[in-house]
Amino acid sequence: MSKTIKLKKGFDINLAGKPEKKISEISLSETFALKPTDFPHMSRPKLLVKEGDTVKAGTPILYDKFAEDVYFCSPVSGEVAEIKRGEKRKLLEIKILADKEVVFEKFKTFNASDIASLSKEDALTHMKAGGVWPNILQRPFGIVADPADKPKAIFISAFDSNPLAPDLAYQLGDKEQFFQTGLDILKKFTDGKIHLNIDGNAEVAQVFAQAKGVELNKFIGAHPAGNVGVQIHHLDPINKGDIAWTVTPYGVAQIGQLFTEGKYDASKVVAVTGSEVSAPGYVKTYSGAMLGNLTGDVSGNVRFISGNPLTGENCGKNGYLGFYHNQVTVIPEGDYEEFLGWLKPSASKLSFHKALGLLSFLNKNKEYTIDTNTHGEERPFVVTGAFEKVLPMDILPTYLFKAIIAEDYDEMEALGIFELVEEDVALCEFIDPSKNDLQSILREGIELIKNS
Repeated sequence: MSKTIKLKKGFDINLAGKPEKKISEISLSETFALKPTDFPHMSRPKLLVKEGDTVKAGTPILYDKFAEDVYFCSPVSGEVAEIKRGEKRKLLEIKILADKEVVFEKFKTFNASDIASLSKEDALTHMKAGGVWPNILQRPFGIVADPADKPKAIFISAFDSNPLAPDLAYQLGDKEQFFQTGLDILKKFTDGKIHLNIDGNAEVAQVFAQAKGVELNKFIGAHPAGNVGVQIHHLDPINKGDIAWTVTPYGVAQIGQLFTEGKYDASKVVAVTGSEVSAPGYVKTYSGAMLGNLTGDVSGNVRFISGNPLTGENCGKNGYLGFYHNQVTVIPEGDYEEFLGWLKPSASKLSFHKALGLLSFLNKNKEYTIDTNTHGEERPFVVTGAFEKVLPMDILPTYLFKAIIAEDYDEMEALGIFELVEEDVALCEFIDPSKNDLQSILREGIELIKNS
């Protein structure tokens, strides 16, 4: 039976540069990259290729020492052009000089009757070898799921409520046909429910409305209503010892395509967004594409973000699209000082705090152009009660952050750290008057708990 959840807390950030539902033609990026840094759990990545090697799309190029049979595969075919390392030889990127036409590795295909009778063990083996397993993330901790675990449920958020968010159903494109197959495969891994969560304020896309074997839940409210962590909290919360899995609609379809067509297809429709983009819309490319290739001609002092403005990664024009990202955002840099800027109410500024942004509350339909300026430096961590107004979960985030800073393990667990990952507190960070890097603080706490 489906549920309808109405959230009273949250805050929508209405920015200029939303993507128009139109796919623009672009040339294929010359280089693509797989970044081990996209996977928070990966502490001991091991290479399977060297510079100069020729690879196909779907060729395993990397694995983690702690899960040696889970492969991370090349998104395109071509030549391994560079293996980039950082301090202490930390592996940062495997760059691939792409062929003009992508050539795929061949994997086994299955018809409908094969999939129905396929065992969990055989499905698992195929997914790990075929490069699609990293689509499955585990809660708690927000890491790639351990194949040995059995989740109590699987959660799929079918909408994104972040600023400038793309339409996830539109981005599936021709992969819609594989979505149901992906669901059928995932069902083999849990005795619980597969929760498919949709936006209760919008028309349901046909691909989601017709999904079988799922519980279709509606969420109504402001951001972060689309965050899967918020949805889990209201449907089946994570307690200590619980394990749940999350997958994006794109990940579900990619799993289905591996079993149906026998290939690891990293092609995706990416939203190009932001006030500094001349024609925000969508483009077709592959995972790991160079951002400058996707955005076209953008000039000025701007920031190129792989992902959305709240949780994305500042990559630069020559950086690469993250494994889990389906959006590129370009906004102005805020590397300037503004005298008393944080004290002056203004119609051009967006703020959650009514004392500073009263005019933005009076004109809720206005689209704002914001830059990266924080309008102040880091300050003492004060209790304002603001976080609790935007996080629609029964959690006290202010005290959780303080427990993390104090490395108080018992308090962290009692205050709900098992239910959170970075995206769940990104809105708290946006409105934080103390200018703390709350997402990084939370990840530090997660690592402390995970490794304890």
